[in-house]
Amino acid sequence: MNKENVKAAVKVNFLDMLSILKTVLFVTAAMLLLNGFIIANALIPTSSMAPTIEPGDRVIGLRFLKNYQRGDIIVFDDPDTEGRYLIKRIIGMPGDRVSFLTEDNGACSVFVNGKKLEEPYLPEPMLLGTEFEDLSVTVPDGSYFCMGDNRNNSMDARYWEHKFITKDKIIAKAAFRYWPSSRAGLFKKPAYNIDSQSVS
Repeated sequence: MNKENVKAAVKVNFLDMLSILKTVLFVTAAMLLLNGFIIANALIPTSSMAPTIEPGDRVIGLRFLKNYQRGDIIVFDDPDTEGRYLIKRIIGMPGDRVSFLTEDNGACSVFVNGKKLEEPYLPEPMLLGTEFEDLSVTVPDGSYFCMGDNRNNSMDARYWEHKFITKDKIIAKAAFRYWPSSRAGLFKKPAYNIDSQSVS
């Protein structure tokens, strides 16, 4: 092989490598942009949201969805531990009065503005813990009261020192699970009985 052919081969290889490098840089920049401003990719480590979200599930949250409503599942900064993220369900909206009452069957239920909140996603009846048996709070403006679906195995607003999640601490609204593929799908917001009742 003469020198000209060697030079040509080196030039082709260099251009190929440059093209690959540009592609890698573009994809990396696009992923950083997506993950930083559009999506939040979360691996769920605990069972606090089971059975809705199980340990090991991979969830995509959308950062630009800001119209938070009761029943939405959100990813947010832990209000008591810096540098940690949590995923829970919004139970109390701004202005709501949230309390916990034991019913005749011994189960504890959430009451919002004096009305029992029907929660079909709970895996079992909630037990009334001594730590929150007298808890009754009014959610401040611009804040939310959040709890896990696995109510008896969830460290949530009932136990936090700072019980409310302000809107600026919410990172994303959980939109869908993509892994495991057998349970992939969108998260649907439940239709709550207290929100569907007409106000006279």
